[in-house]
Amino acid sequence: MNVGDVKGKSFIQIIEQKTGKPKKFPINSKLKPMLDTFTKGRKDSEPLFTTIFKNRMERTAAYRIINNACKIAKIEAKAGTHTMRKTFGYHHYKKFKDIAMLQKIFNHYSPEITLRYIGIEQEQIEESYTQFVL
Repeated sequence: MNVGDVKGKSFIQIIEQKTGKPKKFPINSKLKPMLDTFTKGRKDSEPLFTTIFKNRMERTAAYRIINNACKIAKIEAKAGTHTMRKTFGYHHYKKFKDIAMLQKIFNHYSPEITLRYIGIEQEQIEESYTQFVL
């Protein structure tokens, strides 16, 4: 993404690499002022995120940054961009209980795939065992 993709915008629009489908994300009221500050004085054609060498940040660099942040925070699990996507899905489901909406967000074929993807299926199975008392 470039600075111009978010600067002064109310939505972020992308084309998903895996599906080739367009995706539109609203920029919420908490993120808007942060993006305004982050992009102030920058050219629209500049990469939004860069490495320490001023190159466009690729997914692998983002992965390293996220993983390093986890180490600093004493989180032992391997985490990356995909982990963040799944975590978003998990918390979205826990808050709204709307699997159909989440299925659309992720462009999944079925609700079952979405539940499995965010780890809810296994969690529900374990919960049913622990709650089953005669």
